[in-house]
Amino acid sequence: MPHKTRAQERAEEIDISPTKLLAEIDQLKSQLEIADGQAAEYLAGLQRERAEFTNFRRRTADERERDAGLAADGLLRKVLALADDFDRAIDARPETLAGDAWAEGVTAIDRKLRLLLESEGVSAIEVVPGVPFDPYQHEALVNVPGTDLPEGAIVSELQRGYRIRDRILRPAMVAVAAAPSDDTEPIN
Repeated sequence: MPHKTRAQERAEEIDISPTKLLAEIDQLKSQLEIADGQAAEYLAGLQRERAEFTNFRRRTADERERDAGLAADGLLRKVLALADDFDRAIDARPETLAGDAWAEGVTAIDRKLRLLLESEGVSAIEVVPGVPFDPYQHEALVNVPGTDLPEGAIVSELQRGYRIRDRILRPAMVAVAAAPSDDTEPIN
């Protein structure tokens, strides 16, 4: 009997019957389905985690921006109090100081302050007498009876209001026309 090589011995050990091969193919297919299912589950989990992380990052960035905006709003409100003081000082300037270099310097400082506010996105809310009161932009401090304006129309501005970009920083303080009272005769 001739001597068999190792390769021949291994070849004889391998069962290549069609039924055994089909069984192995079925087993490999089921393992592949299980692996595909796990891969899909892991992918879905990864996508959920990635979406949650993206939302977390966006939320924290929004919160940081909002918190920074709130700090800036507080500072801007303090600067607006200075702007109000400049308004009062310039409005109360005596006529004798017209053309005075010191008074003109105060006016120049006011202009610089207004330019600084504008550069930060702060603008004055325009108040036009006779337009209807808008609770989103105005704060009514007083009702004025006996005006020729319809009820709820703005009579005058008492303190300037400001917005920063698209939101109100401080509403304009206004006087609003009141309805004529019943005990007075309407003016014709």
